[in-house]
Amino acid sequence: MLRCRLAVFIGALLLSTPSHAARCGGNFNSFVQNISAEAAASGISQDVISQALGGVQQDAGVLAFDRRQRGTFTKTFEQYVSTRVGPGRINAGRAMLQRHAALLSQVEAKYGVPRQILVAIWGLETDFGKGDMGKLPVFRVLVTMAHDCRRTDLFQGELLAALKIVQRGDLRLSDMIGAYAGEIGQTQFLPSSYIKYGVDFDGNGHVDLRHSVPDVLASTANLLHTNGFKMGAPYGEGTANFEAMREWNRAVIYRKTIGYFADQLMGR
Repeated sequence: MLRCRLAVFIGALLLSTPSHAARCGGNFNSFVQNISAEAAASGISQDVISQALGGVQQDAGVLAFDRRQRGTFTKTFEQYVSTRVGPGRINAGRAMLQRHAALLSQVEAKYGVPRQILVAIWGLETDFGKGDMGKLPVFRVLVTMAHDCRRTDLFQGELLAALKIVQRGDLRLSDMIGAYAGEIGQTQFLPSSYIKYGVDFDGNGHVDLRHSVPDVLASTANLLHTNGFKMGAPYGEGTANFEAMREWNRAVIYRKTIGYFADQLMGR
């Protein structure tokens, strides 16, 4: 499962960088107090702040993992795709295309993103919601990364976005469990992307990217559509659609793997 979402990281800076970022490094508890004050100033309730950040601690394992992930793709495309797209995953993806055919038709009609691309992303990220969505408390991860000075503005923005998810009632605090950079849900959205692209497609009043397949697929399609993905156009390397997928992931190998998986799902 891919954890290095560089394109979305960069896009996050455009969404919600604190106007007066808390100073990174130094005393961790003081940092938490400062970022809590920033959250309150941005409209997050004290109740949400206290529940999410009260007693939060640093996670050395998160920092160690992050440092190991720099330059993740060292394999060739052929080496990488052979580990990610096999007969079992292809068959499971085709079953998802059949099971959710009506839903995927609705999503295609609204957002203009082909079903095979959506199912390919869904399968690569979390095995269609059945696999690992991450096991780490999102707020512990994000505070740890925000306190680290290498990308503090970025992760302070992600932290505020995560607090907004809880404040809006989209997910309960107990559902804020994710991966090593705070990614959430069945297609592994960073909190800022959750806020920016999330869609309540099942109409229940909440954007639930952990449990609602309609919300998951529509939100994924919305992200791609908003960034220029066009229905009916090719999506191979060198095309406009391939570039539109940069917002999903900058790595050429990963985007080629999405396209390869999508073609396999359609028997091409």
